[in-house]
Amino acid sequence: MSISLSSLILLPIWINMAQIQQGGPDEKEKTTALKDLLSRIDLDELMKKDEPPLDFPDTLEGFEYAFNEKGQLRHIKTGEPFVFNYREDLHRWNQKRYEALGEIITKYVYELLEKDCNLKKVTIPVDATESEPKSFIFMSEDALTNPQKLMVLIHGSGVVRAGQWARRLIINEDLDSGTQIPFIKRAVNEGYGVIVLNPNENYIEVEKPKTHVQSTSDSTDEPAEKRERKDKVSKETKKRRDFYEKYRNPQREKEMVQLYIRENGSPEEHAVYVWDHFIAQSVAENVFFVAHSYGGLAFVELNCCNWVSSSEPLDTSVESMLPDCPRVSADSE
Repeated sequence: MSISLSSLILLPIWINMAQIQQGGPDEKEKTTALKDLLSRIDLDELMKKDEPPLDFPDTLEGFEYAFNEKGQLRHIKTGEPFVFNYREDLHRWNQKRYEALGEIITKYVYELLEKDCNLKKVTIPVDATESEPKSFIFMSEDALTNPQKLMVLIHGSGVVRAGQWARRLIINEDLDSGTQIPFIKRAVNEGYGVIVLNPNENYIEVEKPKTHVQSTSDSTDEPAEKRERKDKVSKETKKRRDFYEKYRNPQREKEMVQLYIRENGSPEEHAVYVWDHFIAQSVAENVFFVAHSYGGLAFVELNCCNWVSSSEPLDTSVESMLPDCPRVSADSE
């Protein structure tokens, strides 16, 4: 017979055993009883969860959602807005589902930037080799040749990517609220060149290679009895570690490692890179920036200058208590 207990019960049992083993004869009897109980617990059965597989569609149609003529995300059968709590009491699964949908929407917005806004996708670093990690930005055809004006858009931190302001608004409100598309279309209609930065695309993820751990008894001159004892402890430790890993990651999701993109490993680096290799090469007489949230801080990295109210002569350096861009006097007297 196997016994299935909840993890909330099992964890205190292990803690109590450690405490009991330090006691007298009565505690030792309790220890024996608890060991007998634990020996009959089926850990695999214990760890079986009601959580469905983390296997989600890779298209909007697969999720049974689509954007209507108003740019609102709606269920193709019911016409209802997106529902986060698709399965009750499974917050982790619902969050993973939301993230999977978000990745599809990111690709969808990229397509809109190219098809609806007529922007071109430009790979960075500009001299990237075929094998190294890469990112990209979007530009209008006249971004570097427009003699009058250039508009640069920078989104904030988090999961958003080029062309987005807020994923939550795209999903729960509409494309006009959550994307940069209205800004881009108006800028193009009013004669601006356009560059759309992608400051959160700082690395690519690849599956972590498996490493072989050598047995502790393979290369030692220790007595056989001591080696056996060490191996037994090692196996027990591994068993406990695997148990907790199974609890933390019941579906054995792949472990990933991050490979950072050269000279674009952070939003600040990205902003400076795009400035040096694109914006600074533009012939536009005026350059305008539209930045949201952390995008403003990334913009500050471009050696900005802030003219502030001061009685000092114009352009005199003014001390600041904040670690932001240099401040100089606007000669406001």
